[in-house]
Amino acid sequence: MFRHGWRIPGFMMVLVWTCSYSFFSSGDKSDSSPFPASAVVSRLSACLTQRNTVCFIADNFYGVINATKHNGSAWKDSCIIFLQRNITRQKKLWKVWPQVEVKGSLLLYVPKDLVRKSLTVYTRAGKNSTNANPNQSFLDFGPVVMNKICGSGSTYDKAYCENIANVFNDKYLLNMTNRPECINCDNPIKGPDETLTLNTSVESIIGNTPGEVDASSAATFVANLANLVSQMNGTSAELSAGEGVKGMLVRQADPTVLEPVSLAYQSANSNLNIIGDAQTLSTFSRSVTVSKEAFQQAMSSNISIPFAAIIRFLNMTSDDKNSTVLQNEVIGIDMGAKIKNLSDPVNITFKNLIYSGNPHCHSWNGDGGRPNWTNAGCETIKDANGGIICQCTHLTFFAILLTPINETISSTDLKYLTTISQAGCGLSMFFLGVGLFMHFLIRRTKASQTTVILIHLMLAMFLLNFTFLINNSIAKMKNLVGCQVMAAIMHFSMLATFSWFAGQAFHLCLQLYTGGQIAIKRYILKISAINWALPAVIAIIIACLGKYGLETIYTDDPANNVDMCWITDVYVHYIVNIGYYSLVFLFTFTTVIITVSWLFGLKKSKVAGEKGGTSGKSVLTIMGLCCQLGVTWGFAFFAYGALRIPATYIFTILNSFQGFFLFIYYYNSTKARANAAAGSSSTQTSTSVSTIKSGLDVVFNPYDITHQKSK
Repeated sequence: MFRHGWRIPGFMMVLVWTCSYSFFSSGDKSDSSPFPASAVVSRLSACLTQRNTVCFIADNFYGVINATKHNGSAWKDSCIIFLQRNITRQKKLWKVWPQVEVKGSLLLYVPKDLVRKSLTVYTRAGKNSTNANPNQSFLDFGPVVMNKICGSGSTYDKAYCENIANVFNDKYLLNMTNRPECINCDNPIKGPDETLTLNTSVESIIGNTPGEVDASSAATFVANLANLVSQMNGTSAELSAGEGVKGMLVRQADPTVLEPVSLAYQSANSNLNIIGDAQTLSTFSRSVTVSKEAFQQAMSSNISIPFAAIIRFLNMTSDDKNSTVLQNEVIGIDMGAKIKNLSDPVNITFKNLIYSGNPHCHSWNGDGGRPNWTNAGCETIKDANGGIICQCTHLTFFAILLTPINETISSTDLKYLTTISQAGCGLSMFFLGVGLFMHFLIRRTKASQTTVILIHLMLAMFLLNFTFLINNSIAKMKNLVGCQVMAAIMHFSMLATFSWFAGQAFHLCLQLYTGGQIAIKRYILKISAINWALPAVIAIIIACLGKYGLETIYTDDPANNVDMCWITDVYVHYIVNIGYYSLVFLFTFTTVIITVSWLFGLKKSKVAGEKGGTSGKSVLTIMGLCCQLGVTWGFAFFAYGALRIPATYIFTILNSFQGFFLFIYYYNSTKARANAAAGSSSTQTSTSVSTIKSGLDVVFNPYDITHQKSK
């Protein structure tokens, strides 16, 4: 057994057979030996949990004895803790064990966890003591009730504690001599205990662009930080991998007593500090708080030493959208385990910053060569003072993306536009469904080429409206594959609708040019193959490139943001959607002008002398033709700048009536064709009227719903 530096006659003899014990020497090998915390720290924690009386004894080793059967009034049922006098030894015990100094007075440095307990404390130091004749070198103090003498409301004594070694920056100092007093030396702003040397070279993290952090290398760097925990002597270590990469590794001092960890800093280039209270944390412009629940999840994943690695990356590789990152700061957090579905989320706070745009919190799971930012699992909160708080239920890489103000929409406008769109899509689907039902189930005459092309357009538009209505519901499921499939189908249906707009315009021009005598073999088959196959090929290519996914519509209130499954690459959107429709729009708009001019010119020559009052019918004709050829989609070109909101409202309202106008056209044209077939024996003498019959399949305006009444 180890030799003790103090003796109480007969005491140790009693302890040998009455007490259970656990201790280890702090000889010359103590600094290089592995940290025996798994056994000794758990023994200490158990002893302090089970006993209400503690006796600290200054000696040459650390150890714990449960005096369960000792009959001394002060020692009975107590926890006896032996402490090393040499406070420079066993650095790994600084945060867990109390420390003791004997400098005339007996100074006891107690961790804050121990201060909170209602423990009756005795302290003894010295040698050659007997109850009858104590030696002057023997110090015996107590009892002191820990939480009463220190109190929960004590504040950090900066003037006194700054003169103490940094090892005690998280302790309470009990001067046990004469009149005991407690001094709070738990500094609310702590630097790291040490700096760890990293094997990772700066060149392996910095990308090809000077000063830019490579995203994939940063993900690998963070994932390997768990290997450094075993090298730590203290509970915190500074990490640095060169310019733009700084952080801190923090482990829990006692795995049985888990606490949240908060780190903060003032600027992008300043060092990180460990913050001990909420009031001090509020004085920093940036902060990261890892909740206690996150550490509990890590412990449940068989992590023996719970830790949190928090790394700040400056100027990380941008995503495919070239998104603007607030202050160019990306925060990486790793705990050696997969942390998700936190009810007490991780908080990342930025405040007192000047920026332009609307901030939204995003995360990236570390996969791929570039970040693929998503707002899933993160909530953005803006406080009254302009601060931004990201509350995220998982751990990974985090950043605040700034969306330009003209790319966001007010919550009120989004609500109204969503309501109009849903009602319009529902209305269009109803009329389109009725028209398709009539065509496929109750039609009695053979459909003309014009009617067949119209039916193809109605099918494409029906699919587009349906996928739009269910899109948000699919997006809410947060299933990546399902969202990608949803986005691909909706994109295909939209491109098919554009194609059939162009197909309608082409057919109309061809009818007018040939006088209704189209001599192209398998005309319908060829035009159908082009208008269905081309969108399918485009959608398949984009899907193979991985450009479909979850997209967010941002509002001025992040709580009202709306997710949808759509194209995630802005360049693909501009090239494919805007570019494709621009070509379609030029063709269909030109066709509308030509057709309207020809139709009204013919009408004037035919109905000269008839009564006026046809202005309303003319407007209806133009509206119907524009919807049939998709010209109303052109208002999307004006949805920028000051006209953005008005143009969006007009675009949404007009397109809500597309299904209705297509149904009216289909119904009246098929009705007129049936009537024309019944009176086919009558002689047609006007070439112009013959052209209209063959070109538009009718001799009247198909949107004139009063025509049948006038006959």
